Amino acid sequence: MNWLFKEEPTHYSFDALAKDKKTVWSGVKNPLAQKHLHAVKKGDRIFYYHTGDEKAVVGIARALDDAYPDPDDKTGRSAVVDVAPVKKLGRPVTLAEIKADASFKTFALVRIARLSVMPVTDEEWSRIERMAGA
Repeated sequence: MNWLFKEEPTHYSFDALAKDKKTVWSGVKNPLAQKHLHAVKKGDRIFYYHTGDEKAVVGIARALDDAYPDPDDKTGRSAVVDVAPVKKLGRPVTLAEIKADASFKTFALVRIARLSVMPVTDEEWSRIERMAGA
């Protein structure tokens, strides 16, 4: 499966992930985003998206393990996942570019802009990689 994870670069940028070599993806509050996070499996590909002023897909990461219960969530409902960087994209692919491409009209990034964890189809993945010059 493919995913897109969003993060504010001033909070935790792709470069910070690359420096750290891995991190625990946590702090997801939205119920739909949590549902998606629960579905992440070891080896899944993840687009790293910078929110805020950038609004662009900037890198690729991967899930190191299946999602697991958030140890900080006493209710046991929240999931977290360990992720590692794979590579920075040749160039960022902006939200404006994605929105301008009619083939992305059903993409969750366009339809549900505030969602922080979302699935990405193989077609969407390939198209974004091509747009980045991969």
